[in-house]
Amino acid sequence: MTRKITILAALLASLAAPALAETGIGSADTSLGKVLVDANGMTLYSYDADAGGMSACYDTCAANWPPLLAPAGAMAEGTFGLTTRTDGAMQWTYAGKPLYLWVKDTKPGDVTGDGVGGVWHILKTN
Repeated sequence: MTRKITILAALLASLAAPALAETGIGSADTSLGKVLVDANGMTLYSYDADAGGMSACYDTCAANWPPLLAPAGAMAEGTFGLTTRTDGAMQWTYAGKPLYLWVKDTKPGDVTGDGVGGVWHILKTN
């Protein structure tokens, strides 16, 4: 069973690889393992309050947890998708989870937002 899961994970990773280039999202090693990062190498997070692929983070929340916005014309591909924010901006998603940065991460590799309030989480990759 473990071998089947490993093979499936490898297949999914290979399918997602082209999407990484399109989105600018990549992965990087951190003290918590390999995580998703934006084009600048900053750690990306998910928020437990988000539901149905929609962001629940606005106002003060978004000031502290800036959404990872997609440029005009961006296209969803593989496990990377898009969701429309209330202001009409497009936000990247991963496996249906809107993606965010954390203002207290000051350099690539920082993962200080993991576990904040028990609702913010890094997105580990294999």
